[in-house]
Amino acid sequence: MKGVILAGGKGTRLYPLTKATNKHLLPVGREPMVFHPIRQMVGAGIDDILVVTSVDHMGEMVNCLGSGVDLGCSLTYKVQDGALGIANALSLAEGFAAKGPICVILGDNIFQRSIAPIAASFRGQDKGARVVLKSVHDPERYGVAALDEQHIIEIEEKPKAPKTSFAVVGLYFYDDQVFDIIRGIVPSARGEYEITSVNNEYIARHQLRYDVYDGEWTDAGTFESLQEANRLLHATSNEIAP
Repeated sequence: MKGVILAGGKGTRLYPLTKATNKHLLPVGREPMVFHPIRQMVGAGIDDILVVTSVDHMGEMVNCLGSGVDLGCSLTYKVQDGALGIANALSLAEGFAAKGPICVILGDNIFQRSIAPIAASFRGQDKGARVVLKSVHDPERYGVAALDEQHIIEIEEKPKAPKTSFAVVGLYFYDDQVFDIIRGIVPSARGEYEITSVNNEYIARHQLRYDVYDGEWTDAGTFESLQEANRLLHATSNEIAP
């Protein structure tokens, strides 16, 4: 399995911190933010990783990470030319994936505990996708999963009236169907190719499984959540709990 870290976007909610640099290069704990998803992937046995970032900050990202040798992995880079959504950014990984399974992490997502058990569960699937849920106090900021006893029946993107508190966090596992699915989706009302549309297609195919994450988690896309990310990783000196 290969890894894909999506580290583009303009980071407008963190302006002016992001006036000079990419959001994912801001410090979290003792390291640049993007080190965390790389360490999570390496800890899950994924050491061939593609980093997708924005055209404005590609040079800074490469200067920071280099070949990946210092982090125990091999890094490849791609540029997303415009802010057209997560699924659009993921589409750039098709050649890199080479028809194999992939683990995708949004570069601003911080997980207290290792993702290795979730990766192992996905490796045990014969096909399809796997997403990760977390009960949060502000689900309207995320894709929100509606559940029955065993399955996700629908994911709604940033709903005004969430049906549950279960957010779909920025960790996804996909088989090789994902790129054909991306080609078949259409932009949302905000003009972006949404990863929620991809996940809902897997639901329609009865091929989406999920885990509920039992550690602490946050994204780092707002000043408040960036502070929370710093709290989580300062407490462990950026080490990841088993």
